[in-house]
Amino acid sequence: MMVPKKTFTVTVARKEVVAATMPAVEHWLPLSNLDLLMPPLDASMFYCYKKPDDVVHDQEAELSKTFAHKVGILKEALAKVLVPFYVLGGEIVCSAAGEPELLCNNHGVEFTEAYADVRLCELNLYDPDDSIGGKLVPGRTQGVLSVQATELKCGGMVIGCTFDHRVADAYSANMFLVAWAETAASKPLSIAPSFRRSLISPRRPGYYEPSHDDFYIPVKAASIPEESPDDPITSRIYYVPANQLDQLQASANSNAIDGTCRRTKLESFGAFLWKIVAKHTCNEVNDLDIGDKMCRMGVVVDGRTRLGDGGNGLKEELTARYFGNVVSIPYGRKSTRELIEKPLSWVAEKVHEFLKCAVTKEHFQGLIDWVEAHRPEPAMVRVYSSNKDDGPAFVLSSGRGFMLAKVDFGWGKPVFGSCHFPWGGTCGYVMPMFCPNGNGDWIVYMHLSKGQLDYIESEAPHLFKRFSLDVIS
Repeated sequence: MMVPKKTFTVTVARKEVVAATMPAVEHWLPLSNLDLLMPPLDASMFYCYKKPDDVVHDQEAELSKTFAHKVGILKEALAKVLVPFYVLGGEIVCSAAGEPELLCNNHGVEFTEAYADVRLCELNLYDPDDSIGGKLVPGRTQGVLSVQATELKCGGMVIGCTFDHRVADAYSANMFLVAWAETAASKPLSIAPSFRRSLISPRRPGYYEPSHDDFYIPVKAASIPEESPDDPITSRIYYVPANQLDQLQASANSNAIDGTCRRTKLESFGAFLWKIVAKHTCNEVNDLDIGDKMCRMGVVVDGRTRLGDGGNGLKEELTARYFGNVVSIPYGRKSTRELIEKPLSWVAEKVHEFLKCAVTKEHFQGLIDWVEAHRPEPAMVRVYSSNKDDGPAFVLSSGRGFMLAKVDFGWGKPVFGSCHFPWGGTCGYVMPMFCPNGNGDWIVYMHLSKGQLDYIESEAPHLFKRFSLDVIS
């Protein structure tokens, strides 16, 4: 077992801007109402590749394995794929109404070439704040997307991408990454992006349910707590075995009757996390009233299939190809005492209840109308805000739809990939992805307080195992 290298140096060799080979006519593209719910946050993805171990018989084949050759392929393919994905080569500017909008001007994508004096097997992927953030994923100073390709000491490579979240959700980022790899391999795009804003347009007259006021809030009315220096928010990556997920789901469904709706793995996993975060809250301080603190959990719901539901085949196809933000984040709010004392099956039922109202076409159409009713006042997800009686909060997303195996630029599938999303504030963020081994295990990125993460590791070591490449090799 390789011991992770504590420190390593990343040397930037070159920076340049890659623009589309055939730029679109310069124009402004408004952000949709669902885009406008996103604050100006950066979200990063990174993919790790081993050095090809095939035997080389000629000079041309040897050249194809060099880092410089791979970078050439990446940049050439990026320039081509920015033609259909032209918004990623644009810039965010301010509209006359004071709202952000896209200037599609082929500004281009900043592309960084770097070298890291560390082997792939030495990367401490369990601690991505140390090994990934600020080193192997690029910062985004301007534009919508930045890319970094880093050669490792062993001949491996890490490709990192940082997106402006106001322009792309996780589904859209995955769409682009797969298309970029397909372009590098001279394959036709399996899915071409659509920027048709009429798919996300408000109704006339608009209408929304009171639940939208429960889930979203104008920014001016929100209270965002500051991070505690004594318990900083930290990112870690865990390996979660499939058999433990099966047991967790079985426990969450222990009261289910044949024929009734069963709780999913994601609902079961979220319920378990909700309970353990609440338990940590009660254990960390000696406070008689702490059991009455409200612990909140949000879940990211993709609305593409919902908005396409009931439409004709064309609308369903366009919605599936839609590039932008099409997510809602409903959340539940329960006392820490309830979450601790009640069984997992009860907590899983509460997760299902607050999710149930957000997985419909009407919910998403109502959310679009809610934003329209509040414009141009910016708004945000309410779970990110905090009241005086609120305890901890976190959001559970899902990257299980990420097509890791399809992000192959010609030198093999990535051996590992994950996100890095330190989004600020005190609200946590958790994203599970399927493990590359294909057996149902999960890789889980967790951005919570250090105290919460330490407690989770001590309470559930059977479920949350510190990630290293050894566990999946």
